[in-house]
Amino acid sequence: MGKPTGFLEHGRELPKKLDPSVRIQNNREFVLDKEFGEKINVQASRCMDCGVPFCHNGCPIGNIIPEFNDAVYRDSWEEAWNILSSTNNFPEFTGRVCPSPCESACVLGVNQDPITICNIEKNIVETAYREGYAKPKTPRARTGFTVAIIGSGPAGLAAAEQLNSAGHTVTVYERDEKVGGLLRFGIPDFKLGMDIIDRKINLMEQAGIKFVVNAHVGVEINAQQLRQEYDVVLLTGGSTVPRNLPIPGRELKGVHFALEFLTQNNRRANDMDLKTEEIHAKGKHVVVIGGGDTGSDCVGTSNRHGAESITQVEIMPMPPEKRPANMPWPQYPMILKTTTSHEEGCERYWNILTKEFIGNDNGEVTGLRIADIQWKEAAPGERPTFEEVEGTERVIPCDMAFLAMGFLHPEPDGVLAQLDIKLDGRGNVATTDFQTNQKGIFAAGDMRTGQSLVVRCINEGRESARAVDAYLTGTTNLEAKADSLMLSA
Repeated sequence: MGKPTGFLEHGRELPKKLDPSVRIQNNREFVLDKEFGEKINVQASRCMDCGVPFCHNGCPIGNIIPEFNDAVYRDSWEEAWNILSSTNNFPEFTGRVCPSPCESACVLGVNQDPITICNIEKNIVETAYREGYAKPKTPRARTGFTVAIIGSGPAGLAAAEQLNSAGHTVTVYERDEKVGGLLRFGIPDFKLGMDIIDRKINLMEQAGIKFVVNAHVGVEINAQQLRQEYDVVLLTGGSTVPRNLPIPGRELKGVHFALEFLTQNNRRANDMDLKTEEIHAKGKHVVVIGGGDTGSDCVGTSNRHGAESITQVEIMPMPPEKRPANMPWPQYPMILKTTTSHEEGCERYWNILTKEFIGNDNGEVTGLRIADIQWKEAAPGERPTFEEVEGTERVIPCDMAFLAMGFLHPEPDGVLAQLDIKLDGRGNVATTDFQTNQKGIFAAGDMRTGQSLVVRCINEGRESARAVDAYLTGTTNLEAKADSLMLSA
């Protein structure tokens, strides 16, 4: 490494953010990266050149982290970009929305704060676009094989770029009017702006990838037709069936799935058709049910709408603030996460059972009946149970509720039904080496694995591209995660 003593001389530091009172006035990104300046080189110098870089194992796509950290420290930004982009198709996305499992696995994190890997990654990609290092990945020659990819989320886009670079002719079908899937319509603009997505899509189009929007395969386009027209069909439609909350009052006006709210707000912020009846939290007593990132996004969006109050409830116990003994390094620890949205204003409660939505004569939700619970220790091989704490039942104000409890599986009708795709016990697409029960039809991403992280979906797209390439040509030269790990060993 360029500076072996960097981790001894400098502590972890991140860019400052706009004050919450300022940033909630709009939907733009609020991290002050430009003011961070040369501090990013100092942060890169903290990378230890450790004998075994556990960050590789922590990263689902096997980013070559110590090497690009060293390049940043030496101010060799094009080299850093070449290293980063060799394993990650979309560092502009992961640098903004990844929960950084690589940082949890950082060796320095054993007894200090880990390297700011995600922020360094973000700076590399922004420099690459600014300096012109980010270019279309145009293939040297075409193979003559054609691939249709259904769904334009991170898995579909990663597979598209990889397969196109291998020389196959790739067409991506998207049911919405713009490409990106949940990247565009599920993640708030203040975390990932649509302009960031568009500039990458432009590069992919320049490389020869064709995007067909407003094309709902399984509804407007018969999936069997695509099967006849293309050599391979790759399904990357995501896990889109949300987990419901079947309690009394669920049908009341004002109770919505989280994604309905987040999607509409992104559309509103970008002057797009809302497509559904307006959902706006201004002046409302908002309750977010679910303690994950989607729930946090609902909190941040409600703050920007000017909600009267925001309460987030979670049925699970409050996570510990520090790494617990049963999740030792280098595992990704389930610890308390306070996001920038929580910093903007929110009351948070754990061990809460939601029992009933209360409504008025107009059929509108006005309150939520809840109670505290106490979890019981589970017997070996059994699921944990809980009991309600006597005397804790109460009703809290609730003019608008958002169900942010995750997703179950892909939509079983439409494309999956038309292609007669076999599902596993959880309702996801069953595959063997990414291939479904139908010859020439593959699946990847959340549609295959269930709900997961953007970075894991990118890996799914890359690995499925290897499987498709091998199916078409008998072999593949596309990069594998394992090769990346061996390169840095």
